[in-house]
Amino acid sequence: MITAPELSRGGTRGGTRGGRWATAACWLAAAPVAAWALVRLAGLERGPLVLAIAFTPYVAAVAPVVAVSALALRRRAPAVVAALAALSLIGVVAPRTVPDARPPADGPTLRLLTANLLLGSADAAGLVGLVRTRRVDVLTVQELTPALAAELDRLGLAALLPHRSLSPEVGSTGSGVYARHPLRDTGHRRNKGFFFTQAYATVTVPGAPPLRVESAHPAAPYAVDVVPDWWTDQRAQPPATPDGGLSVLAGDFNATLDHAALRELIATGYTDAADAAGAGFGGTWGPYDGDPIPPVTIDHVLVDRRIAVRAAGTFPVPGSDHRALLAELRLPAG
Repeated sequence: MITAPELSRGGTRGGTRGGRWATAACWLAAAPVAAWALVRLAGLERGPLVLAIAFTPYVAAVAPVVAVSALALRRRAPAVVAALAALSLIGVVAPRTVPDARPPADGPTLRLLTANLLLGSADAAGLVGLVRTRRVDVLTVQELTPALAAELDRLGLAALLPHRSLSPEVGSTGSGVYARHPLRDTGHRRNKGFFFTQAYATVTVPGAPPLRVESAHPAAPYAVDVVPDWWTDQRAQPPATPDGGLSVLAGDFNATLDHAALRELIATGYTDAADAAGAGFGGTWGPYDGDPIPPVTIDHVLVDRRIAVRAAGTFPVPGSDHRALLAELRLPAG
């Protein structure tokens, strides 16, 4: 026969085991969130963490749920840890939804569009239509092939943006800069990581100082063994020249604002246009090839801090796995 005291002792043991399981579950949920926050805040991403850190906004959204769940279970220590991590992550990503104060630029407006054309498979008519309807002044492209370059011109891009600095190549390495205004100092350079080219030119916009524009395309960190190539190309990106001429880097950076390498580049004197416009959560890549990868923001328009950002937004490009990014800029008078 089981007596009442035995029942009481059994219930206590079961309750203790349940409590321990709940505590362990809370810590198992809180610890990764806290580690993620540490890596992001300290810029410690290396190896596979370079790929993972791109999804920081999603972790920032999940972190409060972990904190509230732990608190509901009366597990104060993991709740506090998760709450601190949540506040830290939200603190670094939430400002992307708030427009920044603009510098006092009073020169002409410039509409700049950047698009990755996915091995030249992007729909030429769709891209030309976007340039036409959005009254684009400068277009930077990545993965431009000779066949697509010819098709773009045949469909009217030559009339819309007659000035260009192009390095079309078969495959993923080509790039280009198209402009409504005359160009000078045209050329391209080749990255050492994946050998992507980056076309560049100086745009002469009436009423503004000369503006150097480069189509950025560092290596993609799609696997751990190519992360060193990614680092090589990220570090080779041209810094801003706050004491010199105006410059813009626009393209597929294969990095988000949560990557330390991109933040270091921006710190040289750039502003991320989408971030400045309060549109920093606009995903520009993904899902890819049917894989359930949530969208991430790896395409950027980085502008000299003396340039005001009036608006920014993304647009689909049929045939490409990237969305095009359009930034409306106000240049200083010159």
